Amino acid sequence: MQPLGRLSQEQIVFALALLMCLVFALTLPGFLTTSNILNLVRSVSILGILGVAMGLVVIGRGIDLSLVALMAVSVAWTLHLVGSGIPLPLALTLGLAFSLAVGAFSGWLVAYVEIPAIFATLAMGTLIYGFGRYFLFGLDVVYMSDAARPLLWLGQGTIQGVPVPIFLFAGVCLGGHLLLRYSRTGHYLRAVGDNLLAARITGVPTRPVVVLQYVISSLIGYMAGIVTAASVASMNTRVAISTYVYDVILVVVLGGIGLSGGRGGIRNVVVGTLLIGVLLNGMTILDIQYTVQNVIKGVILLTAIVIDTIINPRDEQTAQQGDI
Repeated sequence: MQPLGRLSQEQIVFALALLMCLVFALTLPGFLTTSNILNLVRSVSILGILGVAMGLVVIGRGIDLSLVALMAVSVAWTLHLVGSGIPLPLALTLGLAFSLAVGAFSGWLVAYVEIPAIFATLAMGTLIYGFGRYFLFGLDVVYMSDAARPLLWLGQGTIQGVPVPIFLFAGVCLGGHLLLRYSRTGHYLRAVGDNLLAARITGVPTRPVVVLQYVISSLIGYMAGIVTAASVASMNTRVAISTYVYDVILVVVLGGIGLSGGRGGIRNVVVGTLLIGVLLNGMTILDIQYTVQNVIKGVILLTAIVIDTIINPRDEQTAQQGDI
């Protein structure tokens, strides 16, 4: 990530988050209470988990617009299977296998068919939602049956007073950091994102790496979906056609992961999640209408993309990749 002056985008965003915390603490009674802070972090934990999945793909110079749709459909099908009498472990295995298979297919379209990622995953998201609603389950909302109740702890449980989703978010962040920092796969992913042609020349298996990043994204997305369903004892599949995926992109770009690929890390996702969490919590306490919140988030996303363009300018070789 290139510095903006003497400060990186990550540092600027972190400073903005602290400034917003200070302003809200001074103007909104109860903002800095322990319960509100825990609720704030818990409320954005799932968004942060999805941000890790999206961040890994973007670092590899891709994008996954099917992430939320795949999460919703695969988990909804899992709950439907359990409600139909399938044992919970088998239903979880089938749902995960479905998610990984779709992720691998999306990666194959990008890596081997060479369809630009933004179009391949946009089409896959629409296809997955339609396929799920027509062939796998018939309702918008699939509720958690009694047989799936053991999952509730993942979304509603606490450890020493701290909600479990916060620990899961931390665990996913740690796993993503270790992957990027210490594994060969992580190094390959960065190399592909930084310069695909150079990575190929040096012997990096670029096409399998691209496929793998979408498989990893689908794995993390499925985990986020299970936590989502456990939090409210259901899965509303209409989230697949909502603007939620753009909130995920907002977290990634705002945190400082360059859309040109090869730059950034999990810490950027954490910082972006923190800022969005503070912003959403403050707007909720101020009772700002949902549509107005979308306008504010849209302006922030556009601003973040402009800043990313300035900090990480697209060169001719980047433009030739055609991913985004």
